[in-house]
Amino acid sequence: MTTNFQGKILDRDEVVRIAATGRENGKTIVQCHGCFDIVHPGHIRYLEFARQQGDILIVSLTGDQDVNKGENRPYIPQELRAENLAALMFVDYVCINPSPTAVDLLSELQPDIYVKGREYEGSIAPGFVAEKSAVESYGGRIIYSSGEIVFSSTALIEALPRSNAGQSHELRRACWRADISAETLNELLDQARGLRVLVVGDAILDRYIFCDALGIASEAPVVSLAHRDERSYVGGAAIVARHVAALGAKSFLLSAGAGCDDPDTRSITDVLSGEGVDHHLITARPAIVEKTRFLAEDSKLFKVDRAQRCPLDSIAQREAATILEKQSGELDAVILCDFGYGMITESLLSRVLPTLRQNVPIVTADVSGGRANLMNFKNVDLLCPTEREIRAMLNDYDSGLATVAWDLLEQTQARHIIVTLEKRGMLVFQRGGQDRASHEWSARLKGEQLPAFADNAVDHLGCGDALLAASTLALAAGGTLMQSAYLGNAAAAIEVGILGNKPVERKQLLDWINTRGELRSPDLHETPATVDARAAAIASRKHSRIEPRDAAPSTSIAPEILTQGH
Repeated sequence: MTTNFQGKILDRDEVVRIAATGRENGKTIVQCHGCFDIVHPGHIRYLEFARQQGDILIVSLTGDQDVNKGENRPYIPQELRAENLAALMFVDYVCINPSPTAVDLLSELQPDIYVKGREYEGSIAPGFVAEKSAVESYGGRIIYSSGEIVFSSTALIEALPRSNAGQSHELRRACWRADISAETLNELLDQARGLRVLVVGDAILDRYIFCDALGIASEAPVVSLAHRDERSYVGGAAIVARHVAALGAKSFLLSAGAGCDDPDTRSITDVLSGEGVDHHLITARPAIVEKTRFLAEDSKLFKVDRAQRCPLDSIAQREAATILEKQSGELDAVILCDFGYGMITESLLSRVLPTLRQNVPIVTADVSGGRANLMNFKNVDLLCPTEREIRAMLNDYDSGLATVAWDLLEQTQARHIIVTLEKRGMLVFQRGGQDRASHEWSARLKGEQLPAFADNAVDHLGCGDALLAASTLALAAGGTLMQSAYLGNAAAAIEVGILGNKPVERKQLLDWINTRGELRSPDLHETPATVDARAAAIASRKHSRIEPRDAAPSTSIAPEILTQGH
């Protein structure tokens, strides 16, 4: 067998000989056994724990022919599974077991300690009972530990996408109709490089505390956690500015801080400087807003905010307005992010928005949290609220979403709106015309739905920020609303697959675009007209099969009713 890892991958006879030599020299031999189809955090902690129990850790894995976990298993061939384990520094030797169970190998190798996951404690499965008997027959011990964290390779593999949602005919047709292709998106990202974008809003520290769930505390019915690690991410308006810079534009953040002597303020400025984000943090608050999330395994348990609303005073507002007005003539876009902690106030907006609208080609805005007011953003080019935010703002939970979107646009006089629908993707609304004097400005909305692009959601934190940054850049680069929405949706899909608030980089987005089936060149014999005709025929056949009792209720959102009249 090839030994790419300093002779760590051995056959059965070699590993038995090494164990015997180790025992003669007074070493404690530890063995673990399993399939290890996908080496995940549970395996890492399990093997780390096992290595701490003795002097030599030998890991045996089930050969391909004996993995009995369903169709297409193992997912990873035995040679690569062995290499994955051998690459771990705390694993001394790896052996591919040629038998269906570890019983024979345990009898020959005779480890002092055999480590199994806690799920085996009390197990009466015949295979494990035989292994237990083999170990105890020569005086060995079994220790149960999963490293206080449990994952399942089978569950992870079953969660892998079985099909590419981007291959759907409806999405392909929408992309064709809106001139969304790999070529047009790559061109937009090229044109976005070097654009000057100023981001205004509250900088926030997002703190993650990673824990192991130990169970229920003895003194009270509360969850008992063991602290393992913690990380801090620079978020809020700062992550929007970081996204802008990572996507290739020149980014400037205008925010509020607690002064140069404040360690949290310094940590934010250090991150921004390291990523090439110019910044000005007005000394206007006693402390940086901090949001702490406690996680056990891959689940967020609860969140604790250290946050105090601290609106800018008149002097700080004048300082912010001066910076915005001075830079406005040199900007390609301004992004306004109101997280509700006081950096953006109604009086500041009333002062600077007319100047920004006169001097800046693209102005976009979004809010987060119940303290922010979407209605303060007048005459902007794009709003990006969630459905929940827009309905709460208008106190309208019954009307169709197109009606609610129209009401918001009328009250704010915004040009476009992207409404995010969580797992259902987004609805993109635009006016029938952009001439404010025309009937189309107030008469109707055109709507298009884009599905959620993410196959596997790891962390929803920051998805809206990624969407806002990428969509704004695309608009500033000359993209259409649909092209901009697609790029924003793509950036959000990348962000949701990342744990923590980290910027989406230009290369990540380019690589993602190049994998999408709906962006590839269409059949040369097809035209948009033939595609639309075929889609209409399919829809007609589906409709003819629906009985009246199965019809959707009037409040449902369907692509064919996304046009809303006044």
